[in-house]
Amino acid sequence: MRSKEPVDGATYAQKSSTVLKAMFRNQYDSDVTVWSPQGRLHQVDYAVEAMKQGSATVGIRSNTHAVLVALKRAANELCSHQKKIYELDTHCGVSIAGLLSDGRILARNLQTECASWRWDYKQPVPVAVLNERMQLKLQANTQYYGRRPFGVGLIIAGYDKDGAHIVRTDPSAEVAEMHATSIGARSQSARTYLERNLDKFAHCHFLRIPYWFPDFVGYFSPETLCFKWMMIAASPDELIAHALLSLRDTLPAEDNLSAKNTTIAVVGKGTPFKIMENDEVAPHLAAIAGVARTTAVAGGGAGGAPPPPPAPQGGAPAPAAPAAPAAPAADDVSNPHLLIGMTIDP
Repeated sequence: MRSKEPVDGATYAQKSSTVLKAMFRNQYDSDVTVWSPQGRLHQVDYAVEAMKQGSATVGIRSNTHAVLVALKRAANELCSHQKKIYELDTHCGVSIAGLLSDGRILARNLQTECASWRWDYKQPVPVAVLNERMQLKLQANTQYYGRRPFGVGLIIAGYDKDGAHIVRTDPSAEVAEMHATSIGARSQSARTYLERNLDKFAHCHFLRIPYWFPDFVGYFSPETLCFKWMMIAASPDELIAHALLSLRDTLPAEDNLSAKNTTIAVVGKGTPFKIMENDEVAPHLAAIAGVARTTAVAGGGAGGAPPPPPAPQGGAPAPAAPAAPAAPAADDVSNPHLLIGMTIDP
């Protein structure tokens, strides 16, 4: 019996192995209902990657206001910039990153939910109800045969009786409320900025103010000295500034934010949802023009570490450079700055 000769530098066994590997790989990403042996749905993973390729958008909040900022793209010089932020109702809106056609469908669905709730109950829909219904819609496309996941992520900003809300969704139907978040291309740079500046905008500060009550004869005395506490939250302008600074860090060094490629939206206590574009954006961009980017790492050593001190004269050994502080572990939840991007416990 004649032995099998190599074909194209490979034996029949090697070629058969290559074909089997290709079949094995494609066997688990042909449909969204097929699980891989590693416990993953590859079609959902691909949809998440589509979300990560969209232009970045950022959402941050304080106790009283929520802000969305988005980077708009134009296909070429002859095209207008594509819309990224949509108003859902007077108290909420949404920003999208990923496949814009999918994002418009989901935004329209949320607008329908808001209008239906207002028609039935004569009041704005709570943000928690929007979160639940959006989660159900996204999850259905990850379970039933013949459907594909939505290739878009959403950031919902709203204000209701429970305060301001920032909610992030992704194609895997994970819906989580955040203090601040970012999705889209190079969004990790924006999240890094938000982690470092969380205390400046996410939490309220209390100021102790002294005052006096006159005594029964109308005079002020040390015995009538009292104190009261005043809650101070970040203003909408401060939130916008932090959001723009984090969004700017997602751009390459040669690019910058402009009135044409940036959209801002704000909503909060006493402030209905408002979208700002073009000339309305320019004053906010001018306010951060003098602030340096945080992505440029200073220092001459590797990774931004300072260079070692020069050796002294006389051949004496150079003093050792001070050790850099150890970075906190990724699962160190005791650090409040690591809570960005994590689900807020109810």
